Amino acid sequence: MRICIFFRTFALEMENIIILAIESSCDDTSAAVIRDGVLLSNVTASQSVHEEFGGVVPELASRAHQLNIVPVVDAALKRAGIQAKELSAIAFTRGPGLLGSLLVGTSFAKGLALANNIPLVEVNHLQAHILAHFITPAQSPDSPIASSPSTPSFPFLCLLVSGGNSQIVLVKSYRDMEIIGQTIDDAAGEAFDKCAKIMGLPYPGGPWIDRLAKEGNAEAFQFAKPNIPGYNYSFSGLKTSFLYFLRDNLKDNRNFIEENKADLCASLQKTIIDILINKLKKAAKDLKVTEIAVAGGVSANSGLREALLDLGRRHRWMVHIPPFSYTTDNAAMVCQAGYFKYLDGEFCPMDATPYAKTKI
Repeated sequence: MRICIFFRTFALEMENIIILAIESSCDDTSAAVIRDGVLLSNVTASQSVHEEFGGVVPELASRAHQLNIVPVVDAALKRAGIQAKELSAIAFTRGPGLLGSLLVGTSFAKGLALANNIPLVEVNHLQAHILAHFITPAQSPDSPIASSPSTPSFPFLCLLVSGGNSQIVLVKSYRDMEIIGQTIDDAAGEAFDKCAKIMGLPYPGGPWIDRLAKEGNAEAFQFAKPNIPGYNYSFSGLKTSFLYFLRDNLKDNRNFIEENKADLCASLQKTIIDILINKLKKAAKDLKVTEIAVAGGVSANSGLREALLDLGRRHRWMVHIPPFSYTTDNAAMVCQAGYFKYLDGEFCPMDATPYAKTKI
């Protein structure tokens, strides 16, 4: 009889799991709430203070997190209709990311967990991006949450591309992920932003290049494509090629960039996408994987999305693309990753410290 009562109690507890997640790895302060695998809220505060510097300033980012984290968490709880005392656990991004920013989120998560006597769940930021494909938003006509992305079947390949990472990951399960290819120098997102800065575009440059590329000719200019063995990437050579190309043409025409900005953006974007897609295509064929996903900030790029969908049509692969709201850093993906860990009973000690760099 005791055993029956125990399992009945455990089942009831597993049916009412409420997790608050905190994301603070870079310059977005975000909090989200999930109940039994369904996302109830996802609130993000971005930082405009970095725009004038053309990139994220770590010290300014951590100070902005300190200002934003209380109102963001409060808004996430209120939108979800949840009180702190109802929470089952606190999930937080432990890394990788900017240490000062991570410390703000980690410290807040620890304090809230201690105050409510509930466990902590640490989340790997890169894994969270991949697991964003499994987010199930609450279905409500008034909900501000985006519609649910298609859910990949295991195993699948995920192209994880952002300002700091460019990786091809073989995802065998929620817990089992293997990096089979990655950049040996710069990331695709960094190439977008740095080349945009060279052209005088505002920060972040990736979205600006995406918008201008729609008005330009992608075949107008040719830029260097690296010949890296295996599934690894390299984007430092492309940045150098782009810089020298502009330098040489500006000698003859001081207005070269302004007169050709749309074509430059379109040609640059096509080059970066070709580099990404060619390696992904090779990996999928070699490993005979037909489920393909994309994640990370660069997955919001319209050109990359179209190229992946076209790749899926031509090779009869199932391609999974997340909603725009789950591409950039957000707490919904941290919540989802934390939920899976909670189900496995994988908790984090209170003396855990954040880390700046790590692998999946």
